[in-house]
Amino acid sequence: MPQKVRIALDAMGGDAGASVIIPGAAISLNRHPGTEFLLFGDRAKIDPELEKHPALKKASRVIHTDVAVGNHDKPSQALRRGRKVSSMWLAIDAVKKGEADVAVSAGNTGALMAMARFCLRMLPGIDRPAIAAVWPTARGDSIVLDLGATIGGDAHHLAALAVMGAAMASVLFEKERPTVGLLNIGVEEIKGHEEIREAAELLRTLNLPQLEYIGFVEGDGIGKGAADVIVSEGFSGNIALKAAEGTAHQFADYLKFAISQSIWSKLGYLLARPAFRMLREKMDPRKSNGGVFLGLNGVVIKSHGGTDPEGFAAAIEVGYEMVRDELLGKISTTIRRHAGEPEATRAVSGAAS
Repeated sequence: MPQKVRIALDAMGGDAGASVIIPGAAISLNRHPGTEFLLFGDRAKIDPELEKHPALKKASRVIHTDVAVGNHDKPSQALRRGRKVSSMWLAIDAVKKGEADVAVSAGNTGALMAMARFCLRMLPGIDRPAIAAVWPTARGDSIVLDLGATIGGDAHHLAALAVMGAAMASVLFEKERPTVGLLNIGVEEIKGHEEIREAAELLRTLNLPQLEYIGFVEGDGIGKGAADVIVSEGFSGNIALKAAEGTAHQFADYLKFAISQSIWSKLGYLLARPAFRMLREKMDPRKSNGGVFLGLNGVVIKSHGGTDPEGFAAAIEVGYEMVRDELLGKISTTIRRHAGEPEATRAVSGAAS
């Protein structure tokens, strides 16, 4: 692990920009005092926020640019307008140049992926990237991917996701052969699109030594922890993520309403406050904020655009852990090792569309 973890932040990204990014970085710095930050964005908006956090100001360097990628910019537009000049590009480029160990942005997902892919390039043997996240479940944690990097994909792409997800799980969970399931509308082999049925057959046929394919997993199986790795193409994966977050917020609202209905319910809440506190901590979607862009030759973390400072701090935490545990190097080694096997090579390199 580097003596100090250096984190590049797109200070203009997300719905609120610096007003969330800077306080989030301050929370992260408090947890990891040795961290250094590079803040890319409009100094006129960053400096007033930094003044509120003297410790962060001391640990940071501001690189000014008044060009920011908009939330609704298409990836092609973002590349044309923002290449080499936007806060998003400069944060990623700092990783490429070795000035930072990880880049974190809450900005436009499509633009971030396009810029990261263009700037950092893909790892050998990987053609299409994926967003992977650690998902809390009833059995512990699972890795779910793709959460929105690539829409659609054939059987070979899904198999490549399985290989990358298993590599990440083997490092994070210290499992030699993580279990992998394909997200589908049912567990029966006849259900689902042709691509997902073909992917299932491919994974069964390959019988890759680095993962154990267990079959299809329905949506409720994610929360149950049905597998160490849940694989989906990006469209379905992103919907699953947003649905889970919405359900958590909905449950919290229902609970608040029920508690406020009578003096007895309020009294019951007071008596059960420790249990409710534990439940709130477990279901807080901010704790799971931060998706890893897998397949890139560098570490890039995507935060939700509408998160608050605590949520953005969690995204920074993901990047910090990636660097601390040297996950990029370990995942790359795992992929390269298994890419040497003919079957795995076809599964990974066949991800190209």
